[in-house]
Amino acid sequence: MLFSSPEFVFAFMPAVILGFFLIAAKGQHQLALLWLVATSLFFYGWWNPAYLILLGGSISVNYAVGRALMTKRSKRLLVFGLAVNLGLIGFYKYADFFIGFINQVSGSQVGALGLALPLAISFFTFQQIAYLVDVYRGKVDDRSFLRYVLFVTFFPQLIAGPIVHHSETMPQFARKGIFRIDWENFSVGGAIFIIGLYKKIVFADGMGIYANVVFNAADAGGSPDLIVAWGGVLAYSLQIYFDFSGYSDMAIGLARLFGIRLPVNFNSPYKAVNISDFWQRWHMTLSRFLRDYLYFPLGGSRKGNPRRYANIMITMLLGGLWHGAGWNFIFWGGLHGVFITINHGWRWLRRAWGQDTASSTMSGRAAARALTFIAVTITWVFFRAATWTGALAMLDGMTGLNGVILPQGLAALGLKTGSVAPFDTGGLVWLFVLLLVAWFTPNTQQWMGRYDPVLGPVEGVFGAAKQGGVTAALAANQVIWMTPFFIISAFVGMLILIARSNAPVFIYMIF
Repeated sequence: MLFSSPEFVFAFMPAVILGFFLIAAKGQHQLALLWLVATSLFFYGWWNPAYLILLGGSISVNYAVGRALMTKRSKRLLVFGLAVNLGLIGFYKYADFFIGFINQVSGSQVGALGLALPLAISFFTFQQIAYLVDVYRGKVDDRSFLRYVLFVTFFPQLIAGPIVHHSETMPQFARKGIFRIDWENFSVGGAIFIIGLYKKIVFADGMGIYANVVFNAADAGGSPDLIVAWGGVLAYSLQIYFDFSGYSDMAIGLARLFGIRLPVNFNSPYKAVNISDFWQRWHMTLSRFLRDYLYFPLGGSRKGNPRRYANIMITMLLGGLWHGAGWNFIFWGGLHGVFITINHGWRWLRRAWGQDTASSTMSGRAAARALTFIAVTITWVFFRAATWTGALAMLDGMTGLNGVILPQGLAALGLKTGSVAPFDTGGLVWLFVLLLVAWFTPNTQQWMGRYDPVLGPVEGVFGAAKQGGVTAALAANQVIWMTPFFIISAFVGMLILIARSNAPVFIYMIF
């Protein structure tokens, strides 16, 4: 059951919302939270009910370890909890990968286990690792089992993040205001959800059609020319961009329907001026996790530049491995590690030369953004290609080694043209338009910034978020304005779903 599926939008989501507020209206707040837990578990079990056993076991062990850590901050107990979590994800996600590696190196013939990857195991495991560390550090002292299960399973963020901290979401569930219907929350949350739905079904899936044809052909032994290769990798760059952006919007919107604000997880990463800035904008809660629970414990930048660069490489290699059990993901993470190291080294050199690294010109920032985008785009080749041969074929095409063929629509200019399937002139124009959208338009949280859509400050297009509440008259005016906005958004969403009811899964759900 995808966020973008008709059964979710027209059945599950209305039932969950209706049940929650009907129960809460009777003053049964704990029962309302239990309803959220039960429906979230139903949502997770929809994919495969057997996964509920694994999820339930993981929750039970981590809750027990967390309770014990609240009583006694034992480092051994923390290590045990971390080992259980890492062992779980290692067994299900990486066992066959390492078996294959051992077979390749040693010549042995150990059979693969053929384990199916449990849905969202990377996300709920990392979230619980952060929880145990936070408990050990004295940042969490909530002993409620119901609230802990809700923290892990809350369905808007269960499948593909964001990876939240207990201290970010659970205090919000303690507020009495979330148990009352709030039309602003409905309107803002519904609008954000519909924006994300549009990004997913129209932008991401539309670009995915082009990207799949090009990459599948390259993996099958094809030799894409310059335009097709660049068109394919740019199409995938836009597909994964709007797919993840769309999912993030939908998760934020869903949570806001219940009056809950999630941390921002996607902040216009293609506007980044360097590769470090990119990772401060792309999958921000994963970047935060890797920084706080891997990079800093390794020593961060406290032990000199050589150690710092080594820590960066270790962090990014493991970050690549988190995305998938394959050498392509490890290589992708390693490339980002190299680029980040180069970026830090360049900034160090500029400071050594007495240059101000904080100042920049408009042209300089534009050039920096272009260079960063090109570097990120090249790394997507290894992230997307199913084979090493396919990745190299794409790189050959992107460097012009496979020749250049111009679209037939340019024949009127007297140039040599031919088939650049799957791209025609219209497809290339659409690709260019979406690049402009990614580069120059405000993101969703900026459009909705006045309504404080996420945790943390947002620079809104139409002004800053409201501070200190609003008067009754202003609140009434906002309800009058926002209610038709919600109705129109819901109608647009219905039309989108009717037109495209078979949307593929979100890319980050497979991790």
